[in-house]
Amino acid sequence: MDLRTKFPHLRQDFAASLVVFLVALPLCVGVAVASGVPAELGLVTGIVGGIVTGLMRGSSLQVSGPAAGLTVLVFEAVQEYGLPVLGVIVLATGLLQILMGTLKLGRYFRAISVSVVEGMLAGIGLVLIAGQLYSVVDAEAPASGLGKIAGLPGALADAVQNTGALASLGLGVGTIAVLVLWKRMPKQLRTVPGPLAAVGLATLAALVFSMPVATVEVQGLLGSIQPPSMDAFGELASVGVLGTIVAFTLIASAESLFSAAAVDRLHDGPRTAYDKELVAQGAGNALCGVLGALPMTAVIVRSAANVQAGAKTKASRVMHGVWLLLFAALLPNVLAYIPIPALAGILVHAGAKLIPVRQIVALWREHRGEALILVVTAVSIVAISMFEGVLIGLALAVAKTAWEASHIKLEVIDKGAGPVQAYLSGNATFLRLPKILDDLESLPQDRPVELDLSGLHHLDHACRTALENWAERHSAVGTDPVRVTAA
Repeated sequence: MDLRTKFPHLRQDFAASLVVFLVALPLCVGVAVASGVPAELGLVTGIVGGIVTGLMRGSSLQVSGPAAGLTVLVFEAVQEYGLPVLGVIVLATGLLQILMGTLKLGRYFRAISVSVVEGMLAGIGLVLIAGQLYSVVDAEAPASGLGKIAGLPGALADAVQNTGALASLGLGVGTIAVLVLWKRMPKQLRTVPGPLAAVGLATLAALVFSMPVATVEVQGLLGSIQPPSMDAFGELASVGVLGTIVAFTLIASAESLFSAAAVDRLHDGPRTAYDKELVAQGAGNALCGVLGALPMTAVIVRSAANVQAGAKTKASRVMHGVWLLLFAALLPNVLAYIPIPALAGILVHAGAKLIPVRQIVALWREHRGEALILVVTAVSIVAISMFEGVLIGLALAVAKTAWEASHIKLEVIDKGAGPVQAYLSGNATFLRLPKILDDLESLPQDRPVELDLSGLHHLDHACRTALENWAERHSAVGTDPVRVTAA
């Protein structure tokens, strides 16, 4: 059978797969190095994301791999628990995602407040930028988010006085400059993806000028794969590890499914099946955990590159995984020439993209409550930690929704004679109880009052009890008691 008949889009998918491979390669390596794990493990996750997750149903054009959005959390987990336990955490994350997808919970991730998700990404972006700027100047980054930001001026000042650090800074800044300016380059030049061009030029500069900068350490693909031992599974009894698993699951799932929604807007092909996509992400993460590799999410940069390169089917993302596998197997020593400040520059640029400056400005003009949730979530992640910051954001979003849902209106009709008529409508909850009682207590006590509750959609126990108590004590002596029409 003719290949063109069986695979009508093979040419487009083949071309797109090469573009995605060239975009993914430096990002896979950069995320691994920034996460404090061997560079090859980033490639392993990219390979699994391409071949395993890529073959499964869910989103046809979305590409998965190690994501900058999880770098901070992975680094903290590796520093706290060690690389073997990371495999256990990623495996458990994958199994939870499979369970959630099987129970058809994927669609509910769309109910998570967009402000919380954008605040989460903004917080990650800020910590990522601050941490990677230390790698740009070949310095050791403080542990806390606030410490990273506070120590930057001193680190930059020290770099200016050190030849090696100054060379490292030059490469990092040059990498960022190439990434920023790449869109303005001639069209023929832009056939090479920006990240690959930036890393390639930095590597060439480091070799030609013999710059004294740190480069990627290479262990070999098989040497870097270390499945978690049975002792590592014992850490599942730790509350900290369980909390990290929950954080990985929520963040990886939300980022993947929000990315799927964004990718769906970029093409006219089949829409994402959210529950199946969650299962596919879970299967990929479970395998990454078994291999001791990084966690994966769907990555919007690679996915957008896939769509824009003309991909038509999931074959493009599967082939990109094959190209990553061939590179890791045949050319791993090439990684040893890549300067770490160049990879740090790529992640600084990626972190900047995670901060939704335009969205914050637009939200502040139209929905200040949502803008506040976004900012508080981001600041909490920087000041405290990823998990607690996300929980604070979710709590604020729930509180805001509850407050808005408890909207209530009191309408008073006083004709000057006869009873005063009061109509309550909306949702009477304990959140608005002080306002309700203040308004009712302002009604005249020496006139009959008729309180109509039939317009209420919801009346909770606290409000019902408070209204009954108010009705009993409101009327003055000699005045007819308050008459209440039940909801």
